[in-house]
Amino acid sequence: MNIIYSSDSYYVVEYPAQHGYELVDKLSARGTFFQGDVADRFVESLQAAVAEDASVERVDEFLGSFDVLLNQPLVVH
Repeated sequence: MNIIYSSDSYYVVEYPAQHGYELVDKLSARGTFFQGDVADRFVESLQAAVAEDASVERVDEFLGSFDVLLNQPLVVH
């Protein structure tokens, strides 16, 4: 597990063994998991957004476009 992005609003965590990425909205305590081809497209889009403008505001705005997919409650144990 590798945290590849962290802001006040979002985490993006890479799971290399599962070939996946988890996106977590810290404010709503909800997240989703991308795996396989979808994970590849997600990370490519994230890299393009960062290359365009690496500010926290821009990256958070990009990640906010995935809010509709954040349907798993965050459970801490």
